[in-house]
Order: sequence, then C-alpha cells, then structure tokens
Amino acid sequence: MREEPLAPSEVRARALRVRLVLTDCDGVLTDGGVYYSARGEELKRFSFRDGMGVERLGKAGVATAIVTGESSECVQRRADKLKIRAHLGVKDKGARLDEILAIHQVSIDEVAYIGDDVNDLGAMERVREVGLVAVPEDAMPEVARRAHYVSRVRGGYGAFRDFAEWILAARSSGVSQSV
Repeated sequence: MREEPLAPSEVRARALRVRLVLTDCDGVLTDGGVYYSARGEELKRFSFRDGMGVERLGKAGVATAIVTGESSECVQRRADKLKIRAHLGVKDKGARLDEILAIHQVSIDEVAYIGDDVNDLGAMERVREVGLVAVPEDAMPEVARRAHYVSRVRGGYGAFRDFAEWILAARSSGVSQSV
C-alpha cells in the first residue's frame, strides 16, 4: 500500500529546507550491476547526467553525499570527481544517519534521500517524516511505496538528476508531482 502523497505546499516547504541530498550508490548512481576485469578490478558505470544534478544542486546551495554499504575505490573516485563526500561501508544506514548528519552539520529536516533497496529503508523511514525521499523508477516495490517521489528514470541512467530537478523545481515554483 502506497503512503499518502504530500501536498504541493508541503513538498515546497520541505524542498526549501533541503541543504543535503544523500544518495545510495548501487541502484541509484549505477544500474546496480558490477563488472570485474580479468585482474579482478571492480568497474561501475556512472551517468554524467547525475553529475550535472550534483552540480546544479550545489549551485542552489544544496550539498550531496553518497552513502553506501560498499567499500569501493571506484565509488570514492566518483565522489572525488564530483567533489562530494562518500560514506563507504555503511551497512546500517538508519543507525549511522545521526553521525552522517553531524559530519555535514545539518538536521534531519534539511535532508533529502534517494535509495532503491531494503538496505536504504532505515534511513529513508527517518528522513521521510520531515524531509524528502525518492527512488529510481526500478526500485524495489516495498521501497518505492515509502517514497515521496518515484523518478521516471532507472537507476544509473539519471534517476539522481531527475530527483535533483524535482527538488529544484519545487524550490522555485512550488510545482510538484508527488506520487
């Protein structure tokens, strides 16, 4: 059963408070797959569109950080390229949320979160009460039911950018497509 959507005025109020967008990596910034080279090196594909979403949010005064259960060098390299922080090896995202918020010096009502799978639910449940929560189009159904916004784009193909644009649109005009 889907949660009741937020009223457009509430989406706008929450979007105006957002100072940090937390994003899962695998399944949001990537398509959820992984490649291994013959030498065993892990390779992931990232969308440049999502990078532009990070940049556009930054210009609006909104920071971005990656929160992932993986401890992957390629995720750290992507974060470095985007000039954002990566919180690697975070297995219980809900339990570590307060620590992450303290590092970024924000309160929970200043956060938006995008995730795609059950390991994101702990953080998403906490953020959704006062912040904004989204999922890519291909998120797991039980996770999608908890989102304020379901992207029209699959993970790894611009879902983060779509969420970023939704936040920016809500901040500027109050027009929203809550689902």
